[in-house]
Amino acid sequence: MPRTDVRLIHPHGLHARPAAMFSMTASGFSCDVKVSKNGRIVNGKSVISLIGLDCRTGDQVCIITSGVDEDDALEQLAELLEKGLDGG
Repeated sequence: MPRTDVRLIHPHGLHARPAAMFSMTASGFSCDVKVSKNGRIVNGKSVISLIGLDCRTGDQVCIITSGVDEDDALEQLAELLEKGLDGG
């Protein structure tokens, strides 16, 4: 299972809109996507689960993928978070 740690730079962390953007992107992949913070692991394709992690600016999260397109998913999702979910 590929995994990578990413520090959140979005000014509002990973709440409503950014969580929706992340989960929509994750849902485009066949593999399982999990996001972990402080030992708690949630479904990366679920907006509600992502919001429940209470991820704020500067927090470090781990993205974990498992399945057929796991490497592509990990790369794109990490890049999405690293760019702040706004492309900037």
